[in-house]
Amino acid sequence: QVRLEESGGALVQPGGSLRLSCAASGFTFDELAVGWFRQAPGKEREGVSCMSRTDERTYYGDSVKGRFTISRDKAKNTLYLYMSDLEPEDTGVYYCAADPAVCSWWWLDNYHTMSYWGKGTPVTVSS
Repeated sequence: QVRLEESGGALVQPGGSLRLSCAASGFTFDELAVGWFRQAPGKEREGVSCMSRTDERTYYGDSVKGRFTISRDKAKNTLYLYMSDLEPEDTGVYYCAADPAVCSWWWLDNYHTMSYWGKGTPVTVSS
């Protein structure tokens, strides 16, 4: 049974940094692509970043490129999202997702097709 559990969300000041974690079980990173989405209040869910299964190729949404970094620890079966230079617009619930589809721009643009989701962790960027 695939399970994803996010943690690390917090209240942080603008310009600050934060690292989110997603503990995965029931599969390995060689079997499914994994990534992060976020949803701000009143807005549609948005693709943040994903990582491919085998070559660890990564993709980022335009709004986070250069500020966020996705990584994974295969030994711990844990996915991370390091966020720096945070802005109030980064506020939202951050979700971990996994799917057999190849990580790509399409993966980030089609959240509704993801097979597996975590319950999310809230991030608030505010002074």
